[in-house]
Amino acid sequence: MFTVELYAAIRRAVIADWLSRREAAKRFGVHRNTITKMLQYSILPGYRRRERPALKKLGPYMAWIDNIM
Repeated sequence: MFTVELYAAIRRAVIADWLSRREAAKRFGVHRNTITKMLQYSILPGYRRRERPALKKLGPYMAWIDNIM
């Protein structure tokens, strides 16, 4: 996991200091593809769930439970 400081340092090195992605990957010990993804977002994006998890056990009964409540 990356800290905000490391994320900012990598972005600053590549964008402001004109360091190549390959050289930044070597310097910070991060894969080049990760550097490319880091450059897409100005802040650390964090975890985002793509879709709501299915309720496996209660799923079929949720409408019935909602009617009771």
